[in-house]
Amino acid sequence: MPSSAAAPILETERLILRLPKAEDFDRYAELLADENAARYIGGCQPRAAAWRKFLQQPGAWLLQGFGMFSVLERAGGRWLGQLGPWRPEGWPGNEIGYAFHPDAWGQGYAAEAAVAAIDWAFEALHWDDIIHCIDPANLASQNVARRLGAVCRGPGRLPAPFEDHPIEIWGQTRAQWHEHRKRFA
Repeated sequence: MPSSAAAPILETERLILRLPKAEDFDRYAELLADENAARYIGGCQPRAAAWRKFLQQPGAWLLQGFGMFSVLERAGGRWLGQLGPWRPEGWPGNEIGYAFHPDAWGQGYAAEAAVAAIDWAFEALHWDDIIHCIDPANLASQNVARRLGAVCRGPGRLPAPFEDHPIEIWGQTRAQWHEHRKRFA
């Protein structure tokens, strides 16, 4: 299993995707304290609970060799959100998940970062399929998934303790991504 030192750093025109670091936590805690931003990612969390949740991604990198990246602006290094491969125990598939700080919404960061992360997941992790687990009411996330070429495959189910939370599975195969990817070239 790769160590944190082996985690890749991905770069796009405006963004850097890298392993989460402790210095990212303040903005992450702001994200989870915002009612609108946290609505579809488990709800608002007090700072101490946000810290425990924040530690999931570095742990995923250490144990699985992948996890969500911290997404930062290239100009200035501001933490914008987290995005990337995610597959907890019992998850319905290989997910590319995303959550962004509210001050980063509406600027195309999620789609830009997702292109890099999806490319990496298909190449480095050899995944044949990716999904996005999206609440049926989360139109913004659906729009990102649609822009990335994903289609709604219907209702899905998350493992406990989230089994009663409604989700739709959006996804695409590696071949579908490679065909859609041409639009981002």
